[in-house]
Amino acid sequence: MAKLLYRANDLREYVVRFFKKHGISDEDSKIIADILVAADLRGVDSHGVIRLDTYYGSRIRRGLIAVKPEIKVLNETATTLALDGGAGMGQVVGYYAMTRCIEKARESGISMVTVRNSNHYGIAGYYAMMALPYDMIGISFTNSQPLVAPTYGRTALLGTNPIAVAVPAGKQRPYVLDMATSIVPIGRITVYQKAGKEIPEGWGIDKDGQVTRDPNAVLKGGALMPLGGTDIMRGYKGYGLSLLVDIFSGVLSGAATGPEVGRPNTNLPADVGHFFAAVRIDAFRPLEEFKEHLDRYIQLLKDAPKAAGQERIYIHGEKEFELTEKYEREGVPLMEEVVRQLITTGQEIGVPFDLEVLGRVD
Repeated sequence: MAKLLYRANDLREYVVRFFKKHGISDEDSKIIADILVAADLRGVDSHGVIRLDTYYGSRIRRGLIAVKPEIKVLNETATTLALDGGAGMGQVVGYYAMTRCIEKARESGISMVTVRNSNHYGIAGYYAMMALPYDMIGISFTNSQPLVAPTYGRTALLGTNPIAVAVPAGKQRPYVLDMATSIVPIGRITVYQKAGKEIPEGWGIDKDGQVTRDPNAVLKGGALMPLGGTDIMRGYKGYGLSLLVDIFSGVLSGAATGPEVGRPNTNLPADVGHFFAAVRIDAFRPLEEFKEHLDRYIQLLKDAPKAAGQERIYIHGEKEFELTEKYEREGVPLMEEVVRQLITTGQEIGVPFDLEVLGRVD
């Protein structure tokens, strides 16, 4: 599928103009733009500008996302904070929550923050990585709309509920785990459907709960499988992780849970829940000792004997850091279909998508 290349800064500037047109402040629009473009830069294009209008813009115009949210403190201690996001943009609410989390951790050594009444916040890894400049470990969870069936079930009751953890190293790149708790995202199923191809065994089930290789059966009444897939492949572990995320993000915060997340097929605010944590490393051991220890461990893994035909062992986040550097240098690739949508939407709302194309990748 052909893709067009754009400068990352041009994309950020366009996203800012888009959201300012919808009544969001310049400051908040810049936060949203940085997070959305960060997803495309890291190769997570399912959470990037592809959602600009298909999710965010359309929901703002329907009155389901507040452009000037009143973020309220529900409960607070020296190390904890519970927030109501006021149905605001998930990126704005999430950025505020993680900023407060880091501030508290700087004072107390560790902090945890919950959020209810929010919206989809983009890539979980962004918020975890916010802790890295402060030499802290960052953690970010969020629940999401129901797409995943529990092990032995046949109905989508859980979200893809991601887990993100970022840990600073010394000379090595930071460790950044950013993973869904489903075996694949729903967009991957759609790609196979459009290509007229069967999906790999274990990715999804049909409406009867039977494992299927037909993408249409997954998309029409079926569900994704949790990380691991079938029970023989220990898919109940992914199911358990998804539920864990929803307990921290939904039950602990008081947000919607399970099939109610996103309020599907309603005109109600999404009530997405988030969980954030920050850990000051020097509250446990000297920072430089920690970084040197982690550096040695990472190098040990990278120097380990390689499987036949393999030349490199990666650390979580390493590919994404390298991809970001490449895309910042050469341009961010957007599918032509996504570009057409951006052009059409831009014309309709009076924010023309007229960015310079740097090149084309087939």
